[in-house]
Amino acid sequence: MQLTMSGEYAVRAMVHLSSLPHGTVVSVAEISRDWDVPVTFLRKIVTKLARGGMITSFRGNGGGIALARPAEELTLLDVIEVAEGSLALNICLLSPDECHRSPWCAVHVVWCEAQKKLREVLSSRSLADLAGMSRGAAKSPTSTHKQRRL
Repeated sequence: MQLTMSGEYAVRAMVHLSSLPHGTVVSVAEISRDWDVPVTFLRKIVTKLARGGMITSFRGNGGGIALARPAEELTLLDVIEVAEGSLALNICLLSPDECHRSPWCAVHVVWCEAQKKLREVLSSRSLADLAGMSRGAAKSPTSTHKQRRL
């Protein structure tokens, strides 16, 4: 399993928003520039994140996006599943009817265990945690663009 660029870019955008005070509105163009995400692609991802209840979008002059909930309440798993859909290491975990061997397959048991642990790890990290870790990193956002609070 590999995270697609849609999932990767969604994570980047959400970490950026989480690194700011809650309620700060940021332009999509700013996130695109600061995090090396193609702006057209990011706009499509923003639509998914808004539909998933993760962000709020504001139109017009001074518009942009902001977290819909505090970063402490959102996990890495939440972002990935909104961007990518349900997380599954194998089709038999997503749709058990797809494989008639699932009830007796020894590998199915391993897939279940691995998926459970992956979900545990991804859900154990809030966006606030990740934003805190990225503040000290070399590639943290350093935008001088105008930001406003709700």
